[in-house]
Amino acid sequence: MMPTATSSLKRTTALLFAAIAALVVAGCSDDKPAEKSKAETTRKVPETLARVPLGKGFDFYVLSLSWSPTWCAGNDAGGRTQQCRRGENNGFIVHGLWPQNDRGYPEFCPTREPDRVPEGLGRTVLDIIPSMGLVGHQWRKHGSCSGLSQKDYFSVVRAARQRITVPAELEARRDASRLAPDAVEQAFIAANPGLERKGIAVTCEGGQLEEVRICLNRDLSPRPCPEVDRAACRAKSIEQPPIR
Repeated sequence: MMPTATSSLKRTTALLFAAIAALVVAGCSDDKPAEKSKAETTRKVPETLARVPLGKGFDFYVLSLSWSPTWCAGNDAGGRTQQCRRGENNGFIVHGLWPQNDRGYPEFCPTREPDRVPEGLGRTVLDIIPSMGLVGHQWRKHGSCSGLSQKDYFSVVRAARQRITVPAELEARRDASRLAPDAVEQAFIAANPGLERKGIAVTCEGGQLEEVRICLNRDLSPRPCPEVDRAACRAKSIEQPPIR
């Protein structure tokens, strides 16, 4: 039986609608990956980076991590202060976050903020700077030069500390050990992607590990700092006193 003109027209119309529907579905499918890609790109932006208050009036920061047992041995062997008290188990603490210039650094800058850090604010950072005296000193000498309020400065201090991973093999020393300053640098570099040898300096005092100083841009990304690097410890080996 030969198809009629009407039945041919119906089949042609049906095929046409099917083709249009397929194109619409394909178009929707093509849009979905683009939307997903945009969302993924947004998520890749570090949220903490956007929340860091940006200081002004200097070139970069130096995050100074002090090996507390060394400081305590020379300054508070009896453990009178909170930082050095037995049982506190302080290893690397934040000595400070210092505004720095490519040459030299500012200190004790004029600011509308008070010299004294309120106890309520100071206590919010005692877990990383375990001394109210050190908290106040760091604000007066260094934080006052950040162009930030006290609250914002200490929020940046915490953010900077959170950016840095202390190598596990260095953090919990219970026995005295000797190691090369270069080995300390390499351990930090291995634990912190993006950190380079020219952006970190290990300092020593009396043949002992004193501080690890890490250079960060004002947005807290790692950066080189030749002047800071040149001040690094030149000893072949140093002692890392144990945590007590």
